[in-house]
Amino acid sequence: MPKITQWERHIGRRLQLRDLFVFFTVVQNRSMARAAAQLGVSTPAVSEIIADLEHALGVKVFDRSAKGVATTHYGEALLIHARAAFDDLRQAIQAIEHISDPAAGELRIGATEPLIDGLIFEVMSPLVTEHPRIRFNVRPGDTASLLRALRERTLDLVLSRRFASKGNEDLAIEPLFDEQLFVVAGADSPWLRRRRLRLADLIEAPWAMPEPQSPVGTIIADGLRRTGLVLEPRVISNSPAVRIRLVASKGFLTMLTGSMLHFGTKRLPVAIVPMKLPFRPQSVGIVTVKDRTISAVASLFIKHLRTAAKPLEKLSGDKI
Repeated sequence: MPKITQWERHIGRRLQLRDLFVFFTVVQNRSMARAAAQLGVSTPAVSEIIADLEHALGVKVFDRSAKGVATTHYGEALLIHARAAFDDLRQAIQAIEHISDPAAGELRIGATEPLIDGLIFEVMSPLVTEHPRIRFNVRPGDTASLLRALRERTLDLVLSRRFASKGNEDLAIEPLFDEQLFVVAGADSPWLRRRRLRLADLIEAPWAMPEPQSPVGTIIADGLRRTGLVLEPRVISNSPAVRIRLVASKGFLTMLTGSMLHFGTKRLPVAIVPMKLPFRPQSVGIVTVKDRTISAVASLFIKHLRTAAKPLEKLSGDKI
């Protein structure tokens, strides 16, 4: 059992914040009687609290006279340092009130770029207008780096596809929807007029694709392996914006996620090619650290995420 320190024996169990508040009031009024009147208690009650304070400290904090009281050297030292402690405590309470306010504070979100361009943008857009005191920090990245940042407390939450549970027992994932991929072409593409297309029919078309190691690229690479097809893109880029511009202006094809298409139908100059990809949907969810209290702002964002993701649960090419 650890040795009991002098603080615990003489101060920690006897000195209360109430005692310090009474001490400050006496100092301010230079009189126990005037302090008692301000606090709404009797003068003997104030005198007893000050006496208990002096007993706990083992020194006199006031010199008493018929004209009132004056702080001793010990009282001056207590005044300086206790006031600093009270200021720190007040700031801590203000910080707690700020954190508990869902309409103010900073929210740090991590996700892959397609999710940022789609679902996260959809949720964040109205909140930016409705809650001007919320600051958003949105970080793109791969699942491994984002989960590492989440553990290091540089992110508050991550939106990610499902990952292996082994080695991630400290994390909690709340499933939101199954992410699907769709082939898209420019609005005037002849592929849009074809029916009963298969992926094999498009192998020779000009493709703009993400890197195989990217979050979306791994889904595509896995699907191609299972189908036995080999697709050699003319352009490789992890930037959806680059691929979309090639699709819209140069007759390329690419694959985009259903969530990105659903939330970007009015602003993306592409159309879905009528075909079904033989790829397995990937479960996407909200990732947080188990047993870590999240802020009120994060709770508000998660609530809006759940609502916005509802239409994605049963997404298909004709329901984008």
